Amino acid sequence: MSENGMMEKDEIFSKVLRAGRRTYFFDVRATKAEDYYLTITESKKFTNADGSFHYKKHKIYLYKEDFEGFSEILNEMTDYIVSEKGEEVISDRHQKDFKKEYEEGDEALETSETPSAKKFTDISFDDI
Repeated sequence: MSENGMMEKDEIFSKVLRAGRRTYFFDVRATKAEDYYLTITESKKFTNADGSFHYKKHKIYLYKEDFEGFSEILNEMTDYIVSEKGEEVISDRHQKDFKKEYEEGDEALETSETPSAKKFTDISFDDI
């Protein structure tokens, strides 16, 4: 039992999507009346300075009466993103550890572009 005295319902049907540091859990659960609902949990792994790690989780509860509207808006939003930006993933550079990977493993890229290649942080207000 949890702190508030309610038992967490067992999953009836589950799927997992692993996506880099994030994992998404899709779980069908039952209400007290034995009706079904969906929980979507995002679990994100964070590494501490000492090498240990922890997870942060966010959960969405989605009930049957909201399925149609949720699905329509989700499809509309994903279609919009793909039509505006394409399917190519460009967000890897925004990962927390990207700078570290760049500095350690990609020194050749910096010298191959131009002899006067600047780092992202080497900018002055005159550049703007």
